[in-house]
Amino acid sequence: MNINPPVQMGVDYYPEHWDTSLWEQDARLMADSGVRIVRVGEFAWSRMEPTDGQFEWTWLDQAIDTLHRHGLQIVIGTPTMTPPRWLTEKCPDVLPVLPHGQPYHEGIRGHRCYNSPSMRTYSARIVQKLTERYAEHPAIIGWQTDNEFSFTDCQCAACADGFREWVRARYNSLDQLNQAWGTVVWSGEYSDWEQVTPPYGGSSFQNPSFLLDYSRFQSDSIVDFQHIQVEIIRRNCPEHFVTHNFHSYPQKADQYKIGQELDFASFDYYPNPSPNKTDTAPYSGALSLDLTRGIKRRNFWIMEQLSGPPGCWFPMWRTPQPGFLRAYAWQTIARGADAVVHFRWRSATVGAEQFWHGLIDHSNVPGRRFKEFQQLCTEVNLLSERLQGSTLHNEVAILHSHDQLNALRIQPQAEGLEYYENMKIWHRALTKLGISTDVIHTSEPLDGYKVIIAPHLYLLDATTAERLQAFAAAGGTLVLTHRTGVKNDNNVCVMAPLPGLLSDCSGVRVTEYDPVGGDTVQIRDEQGRLYTASQWVDVLELDTAQPVAVYADQFYAESAAVTKNNWGKGEVYYVATQPKEVYLSQLLQSIAEGCDLPGIQSLPDGVQVTTRSGPNGTFRFILNLSPEPASIEINASYTSALDGKPKGPQLELDGYGIEILEIQ
Repeated sequence: MNINPPVQMGVDYYPEHWDTSLWEQDARLMADSGVRIVRVGEFAWSRMEPTDGQFEWTWLDQAIDTLHRHGLQIVIGTPTMTPPRWLTEKCPDVLPVLPHGQPYHEGIRGHRCYNSPSMRTYSARIVQKLTERYAEHPAIIGWQTDNEFSFTDCQCAACADGFREWVRARYNSLDQLNQAWGTVVWSGEYSDWEQVTPPYGGSSFQNPSFLLDYSRFQSDSIVDFQHIQVEIIRRNCPEHFVTHNFHSYPQKADQYKIGQELDFASFDYYPNPSPNKTDTAPYSGALSLDLTRGIKRRNFWIMEQLSGPPGCWFPMWRTPQPGFLRAYAWQTIARGADAVVHFRWRSATVGAEQFWHGLIDHSNVPGRRFKEFQQLCTEVNLLSERLQGSTLHNEVAILHSHDQLNALRIQPQAEGLEYYENMKIWHRALTKLGISTDVIHTSEPLDGYKVIIAPHLYLLDATTAERLQAFAAAGGTLVLTHRTGVKNDNNVCVMAPLPGLLSDCSGVRVTEYDPVGGDTVQIRDEQGRLYTASQWVDVLELDTAQPVAVYADQFYAESAAVTKNNWGKGEVYYVATQPKEVYLSQLLQSIAEGCDLPGIQSLPDGVQVTTRSGPNGTFRFILNLSPEPASIEINASYTSALDGKPKGPQLELDGYGIEILEIQ
């Protein structure tokens, strides 16, 4: 199994949606266009198994053989996101039960409870049959488990039983459970294990420790459900890879846990093509891609890439302008994608996704977008082998955790204070400075990094605190923010001055706080410049830290708003409020210069720079993800990997223009 193949292009194809007369011409055009990979099957359970135990493979055999005849490699998606009607009719326990007791009915998708015994049994059977059938087919290279896992918030009998056993294994006794969750409040104490249930009714007023553990249980349920499939695939198809297509960050489901058994992560990427989204789409997309790379801390695949204007259950977005599809596909490769599979080959004429446009419109006449896709395939295939084995090597990381996300959703701290949205601001500021950044789980090793940014470590345990302190003591720069150390891992408030276990290394103590929400406060830096902040204010007492910025108004005027503390050989910053991006950019530039980070520059809006290095060289990607032309100073002359011509020291890019430079 090769999980570091040449970089390749692909498409999502649904042969079951089309007359067989189209298959041959579709496969020929795919191959002629430079497509190398095709994903099939992830919604086709009813065609694979039309009735209970009756399997029909003729159509899929023919489709796979047709694609293979044209040299195309195939990824099969297990079809378990869409149980067929005969199954939900025979086994109603397959359907999730929503918090208010209503079943999640078939006819959409995702109508499966991960804990349903029937769902697990029938899922195992279809995956067993699929893998047996295609284990030896030379076209099959890998498998995608299910499709776009997410919480169903199911509260059926199977989930109730499963959660009860999960809680019992975690806490051992009712006394431990009552202590950990603080159930003494509102007479919520448990006196019998049978009283432990899901959060019926879905009220946000329920015990926050209980709600956080239910979110953890839901993630573990997905892990267990997926494990059944992975185990079968590994046994029957040991030479094939296994991946899953994550989507739409932020997700409450823990991608790191779900990703543990995978060979690599995949992502479904739909950047908003509106020209008015240039200030957000390129940057939120960059964070999504960096987060996906961090799930396994290795390169990833794009299993669904935007091909036209999405729509269906919402009004259609703008159509991608010329150059958009090409530029955003290269963005994924620039950030570690080894395959870019476009959704979908042709726009569907039937079903709920008729207006989630593919590369070819309903007319079945290839148009402008398709020609742009062909150009993209030609370019990627030109560099495919040269990029093989290359990846990003970054010296800055942002820490990320689904527990933090879920805990802060359960109890919102202030208007506008959102975990992932604030992470976006830090990441965007770094991206605009040309500083490439990893996004990794809070528990990951920190070796090799010079700067760690840890936003909102709301839940904090001793192990994490010790690791972060050791990182700074060894010479690293650690950036902490407000709402750090508030609770322990049980989502219980800590009776200690904040930032709790990180008070010593930060050199500050929070004496009180002001949840300012949508109101604003002013902060003043050491040069006397004023900046706006909002959401939250920690009022600090300094122990060993020194102020970097102070509040300029309110009753806490002249007290520290941002501090720096020497800790061992390193430094710890504490950002006690939420400044606007313009201030964070200044702060991060100062930190980066002090750490001798390479490539620091103020990039034009929409322009991003990343570098992939590997056995075949180092390649710098300079992408203009904006419709407006851009000029970038690159301070030297390099050879273009696209056309072999010298470029620089001034690089001019058209709107949605790209350049790839050979650095070595």
